[in-house]
Amino acid sequence: MARQNNETVPLLLAFLITVGLIAAGFWFFGRNLISSLGQSPPSPTQPNQPPLSPDPTPSPNQATGGLRLDPSLPNPDVLTIDGSVTMVALMKQLQLAYTQVNPSLPTTYGVPDGRPNGTNAGIQNLIRDQVWMAASSRPLRPDETNVGLQGVPIARDALAIVVGVDNPFTGSLTLDQLKQIFQGQITNWSEVGGSPAPIRVINRAPDSGTYTLFQDVVLLGQPFAADGPNFTTAQQDETTPLLRSLGTDGITYSTVQQVVNQQTVRIVPINDISPTDREAVRTGNYPISRVVYLVAKQQTSPAVKQFIEMTLSPQGQQIVERVGFIPL
Repeated sequence: MARQNNETVPLLLAFLITVGLIAAGFWFFGRNLISSLGQSPPSPTQPNQPPLSPDPTPSPNQATGGLRLDPSLPNPDVLTIDGSVTMVALMKQLQLAYTQVNPSLPTTYGVPDGRPNGTNAGIQNLIRDQVWMAASSRPLRPDETNVGLQGVPIARDALAIVVGVDNPFTGSLTLDQLKQIFQGQITNWSEVGGSPAPIRVINRAPDSGTYTLFQDVVLLGQPFAADGPNFTTAQQDETTPLLRSLGTDGITYSTVQQVVNQQTVRIVPINDISPTDREAVRTGNYPISRVVYLVAKQQTSPAVKQFIEMTLSPQGQQIVERVGFIPL
């Protein structure tokens, strides 16, 4: 009996020690768990880490190239457009495409008889509420944006310097030589590496956006030479008469897409780069390039917004490329 008691005591002590260790373990881990539950979760925004911004919300007018249009006016019976002569082919194709988007709304380009009046006159017609949109081959001026006009880029284009196909000059011109020719400082083809013969300059009409661009980019805003025996400024913004009058000694300029397939003229490279090099135009290596625009008033009709959106759509940009302009 005494031996049995002696064996029981160690077993009881071992049991009590085991229970004590288990209880101590529960107490230790439970305390840490309670402590961690009592702490506030870490803030997702740390002092040195700015809060995450939500995904940027597109502007309501982002589809229209950044135009802040208010299409609250009623749609017209006819969507009238005027403006750039050099954009005629592009605008005609965009009009055809728009008839598929909105068959019930006819469009016209050029007022009053379907012949466009040039960028400057077209913008003035828009200001005077004679048309709903203008096609512009130049950016808007401050005085035009100040009266509520807004322009959206729709394509890129380049100006080509052209001579008659029978002109003996077959070289390249620098931008500075071109400037001097159109300012009357270089007057003979021999001064630019050609045969001795007077240079006859045929300038575009001042109403032309192409005229304005050439003056800004090539002449650096300075004036053209005055008209004289070998310098003529056209009265109307028409390209075909200019090209026909080049002969063997004339020089003029036009948009590339108007002359690239003409058999009677030859394009003169500038700085040894041709404007038919689309990549050079796109990257700016060809120096006489531009963006062309559709212009509307800020408060306009849903049809105007729809026309611009169509032009910027993949379908519209395919038309841009097909006509000979460079898509954005």
